[in-house]
Amino acid sequence: MAASIMHLPNCMIWPSFLHLTRQISRQHNIRLGKHPLGKRFLCTQHTLSQASKEPSRTSSVPPPRKMPTRYYGQPAPHTHPHLLQNKEVTYGVSRLEYSHRRQRFVSEMIQRAARKHENVSRHIVLIPSAVQQYMTHDIPYVFRQNTDFWYLCGFLEPDSVLLIEATKSKNITTLFVPPRNASRELWDGPRAGTDGAVELTGVDQAYSIDEFEKYLQAYLKGSRNFGIWYDYVTPANPTVHGSVIRKFITQERQAFVEQCKPLIQKLRVIKSPAEIELLRRAGQIASESMMETMKFSYPQVDEHFLWAKMEYECKIRGANYLAYPPVVAGGNRANTIHYINNNQLIQDNDLVLMDAGCELFGYNSDLTRTWPVSGSFTHPQRLLYEAVLEVQTMCVNMCSPGVSLDCLYQEMCLMTGDKLKQLGILPSDLSGNDLLKAMYPYCPHHLSHYLGMDIHDCSDIPRSIALAPGMVITVEPGSNA
Repeated sequence: MAASIMHLPNCMIWPSFLHLTRQISRQHNIRLGKHPLGKRFLCTQHTLSQASKEPSRTSSVPPPRKMPTRYYGQPAPHTHPHLLQNKEVTYGVSRLEYSHRRQRFVSEMIQRAARKHENVSRHIVLIPSAVQQYMTHDIPYVFRQNTDFWYLCGFLEPDSVLLIEATKSKNITTLFVPPRNASRELWDGPRAGTDGAVELTGVDQAYSIDEFEKYLQAYLKGSRNFGIWYDYVTPANPTVHGSVIRKFITQERQAFVEQCKPLIQKLRVIKSPAEIELLRRAGQIASESMMETMKFSYPQVDEHFLWAKMEYECKIRGANYLAYPPVVAGGNRANTIHYINNNQLIQDNDLVLMDAGCELFGYNSDLTRTWPVSGSFTHPQRLLYEAVLEVQTMCVNMCSPGVSLDCLYQEMCLMTGDKLKQLGILPSDLSGNDLLKAMYPYCPHHLSHYLGMDIHDCSDIPRSIALAPGMVITVEPGSNA
């Protein structure tokens, strides 16, 4: 807002409003006209040294091209230099990293096919984007991309399809995107079009989505005994599925149809250094914002006010929006795991539980904290709070390669059970399986989940597998995991 004010004619700058802007800027240490993320906190070019040593199954990354000067349907280095560095597709993630993601996906796909379908040497991958959702008639919700599609190409417009044709020796990546349309762009904003999609993402080629069906028909005419990789069980784009893809996968010229999601999630669960920096920054923003929100707590405060304060603090620090509808629950309402009404007054001597996080260019944070609305714990509240805090610290210290989330959950239940015995809440003679059974009503949720581009990231990856370097998880004993 401050940057926009500075470009208005002088007669439009109200002195009182400008004074308020300066006051807010001083309070939050923000310079007028400067993006809240400030100096870029990562550079992704050095993070791919290990990946670049892998044998290439793809065509080389296209050489740099001159970017068109027009706007696209998403930020680009030439339109948003305060956000994107040269050769980045999305904030903090380069064309090279997206290319390596596709390369690793194809490599996993080829290996899996060799084990199950050894006589199949050609493959076609179909990954649609998400569909624009509407509140009512022509009033859209904020668009959020299908994260599997986003992970592999970084293109952020709806009604698109990523298509990969792969063999053991090479692959060709094609994007099908909404065509340029002056009438629609007047209402919805600019579109990248086919030329912009190639220039921004570095894919091999792009066509209008209107040509998608014709392209698949031509592929069928020249192909037999090929593999199709497509998530047909829960299509990301029901419109494209019903009008085009369902017909393609039922022609019976293919050798098999397999789901993409298990292979993509196997890659997504291990984060790159660039992804870890984005997640770290998202966590830092949410942490700072929640601590600031705590300062505005007082008896009879409305839960909705604390929600609004949290969202405001996240956004002025550079977050795009909250990662999910937050839980802001006073008193006994905190026992409703996904309480999101957030419409009651919090009484004196009550605790308030906040479960909230923010999204930063596709990567999310997820924090849960509890504090006394009055600023001071009662004695029983402090005893219980410190017991849970100690359990959380022990759980964090247990997070290491080889340990599973299920193992952490079981240990958390036993440790919390011991604390509750000490506080006289559970019988002192409980132990082992009896203690676990007694604890389940207190912890009907899990301790942890994977975190990344989705809040409950990689939901098909079981919590029974061993943790590995590069995984990012939450640790939330006694809360809303």
